[in-house]
Amino acid sequence: MSGIAILAKQLGHTVSGSDANIYPPISTQLTEQNIQLCEGYSPEHLKPTPDLIIVGNTMPRGNSVIEYILNNNLPYISGAEWLREYVLKNRWVLGIAGTHGKTTTSGMLTWILHAANLNPGFLIGGIPLNFGISARLTDSQFFIIEADEYDTAFFDKRSKFLHYHPKTLILNNIEFDHGDIFADLNAIKRQFAHLLRVVPQNGLIIHPQNDSDIQDVLQQGCWTPTETFGDNAIWEIKNFDHTSFDVYHSRQKVGTVKWQLLGIHNAHNALAAIAAANHVGIKPNLSIEALNTFQGTKHRLEKIATINGKEIYDDFAHHPTAIAATISALRGKIGKQKLIVALELASNSMRTGIHRHNLMSSLSGADQVLILRPNATWNIDELLQQTPVNAVIYANIEEIVTQLKNAPSHTCILIMSNKNFGDLRRRLME
Repeated sequence: MSGIAILAKQLGHTVSGSDANIYPPISTQLTEQNIQLCEGYSPEHLKPTPDLIIVGNTMPRGNSVIEYILNNNLPYISGAEWLREYVLKNRWVLGIAGTHGKTTTSGMLTWILHAANLNPGFLIGGIPLNFGISARLTDSQFFIIEADEYDTAFFDKRSKFLHYHPKTLILNNIEFDHGDIFADLNAIKRQFAHLLRVVPQNGLIIHPQNDSDIQDVLQQGCWTPTETFGDNAIWEIKNFDHTSFDVYHSRQKVGTVKWQLLGIHNAHNALAAIAAANHVGIKPNLSIEALNTFQGTKHRLEKIATINGKEIYDDFAHHPTAIAATISALRGKIGKQKLIVALELASNSMRTGIHRHNLMSSLSGADQVLILRPNATWNIDELLQQTPVNAVIYANIEEIVTQLKNAPSHTCILIMSNKNFGDLRRRLME
């Protein structure tokens, strides 16, 4: 929604917005764009009456602002609908979908098109460090959008990505998540099957070679050419070595990526981005040159400081698969150096325990795990008793800060949360 606000501002509108919790880095970029931030949800924020109200998907019936909008017949629209009508229409949309890797892959693809002087517009659910902002509007025909499967609004329960009509579509992976929206994995796959129905025949769908859930979706109906990435695929990685790897297209080497990102998962994200760029006419060697200068994305395995010999990394961490991939990537870089993970179980799926059976195994690559006690509906203490992972639950942020502050020098600290974590990052830096 912050990115949508920025796009609306760039279209020339006067923009303000309300949210329950406003914190960096998003609050910072909104302030820099002179977009007024209103804490909390009050009908007073809608006086005088706006010309249009863009409603986010987390806003439910019963919320005081929503009821005020409906009772007074104020003009409103969902964020996804607004994007389709005012930004995406008549453009070549490149959509990046899947459970994991959307933000980073979107940033990669945007940087490739930017380096090729195509001047793309974009809307990303994070801040690519190469751009320092999560959205921009240009006069280019190309627009890159992070296409997530969450529902659209309280009045439209379809996934948001159905409104975007991508011509080039990356499907990174499909796993069960968002248990507050979807009953099971099949419900999620149904939405992805609907998405395939709006990709044109002159478009392209890019997906991993060996993802059985994506194969299930494709078998439900696909009218668009496809390209694969991964082992024994059209786009392949060879000679992977933490921060470098060779890229092969149709069994022919097209170049070597040497960058600062970590992990085989990011290498696969890069393959998808290279394939998507190839679809719009950018040769793979030029994409690789661009990726060599890609700096990554804020809050995605981002190194934020080295203090007293301790390296501090920050990561989004919303799902066990992503947690395991991030820890594995970092372990590949630091070797046997001590790794402490500070974890906040902040997403709905984490707090409700949907992923609890895979959570501790995803943390097994860490030497020590500090968990902020969640407001959860399941017994996390019992889970810790059944696992060999060296994990301790702490009642408050102060205790975690103290533990990390007193960690020995040359320790690597990884902060994992998709929320603000009680402002742990700032407190730790101080």
